[in-house]
Amino acid sequence: MAKIQPLPAASPSPSSTDECQSLQPRGEQVFTVWMKSLVFSGNGCTVYGADGRVAFRVDNYGCRGGREAFFMDRDGKTLIGIRRKSFGMFRRWEACRYFDAGEGTRPWFTLHKARKGGAAVTMHGGGRTYAVEGCSCKSDYKISGAGGAVVAAIARKQTASGVVLGEDVLTLTVGSEVDHLLVLGMVVVCGLMNRCM
Repeated sequence: MAKIQPLPAASPSPSSTDECQSLQPRGEQVFTVWMKSLVFSGNGCTVYGADGRVAFRVDNYGCRGGREAFFMDRDGKTLIGIRRKSFGMFRRWEACRYFDAGEGTRPWFTLHKARKGGAAVTMHGGGRTYAVEGCSCKSDYKISGAGGAVVAAIARKQTASGVVLGEDVLTLTVGSEVDHLLVLGMVVVCGLMNRCM
């Protein structure tokens, strides 16, 4: 029987505060989104950074397409809480940002399906809006900001040799002019809308 060898000592992982600060616009970043939960028999997704390590995870700890999901950093600290609000045929998702130092939560954005397909995102406390184009196709869509400028794109992941991976493994490219945590939250909501987690 093979023996399991201990891993060499790793450098300390960045704190949650450092992780959140690194998501502020600094340059284009690429993430890998795997639409599977790290929790046994859970529903959610896992986000990997460019270094190949788990950067974030999402779990709803309930049945597929549940009413609530939690977006957490690699240490399990909740960064975004997402809830589905339903009023008859009007269904929308609301995201709240979690803060430290006793600040609690604060409403952040609302996402709902648009009439022409895709989805519309409205920020709380601000006039900014974003549009998700092609959200009905869960593995290929774009997020655009003011004036229609594309701020993020998601597509099926390809290996270096050109092999396209399954529909549940995606590449997310986020531009330098937008908060990366905001875009990740939108991608999670699109996954919940399309019941792919």
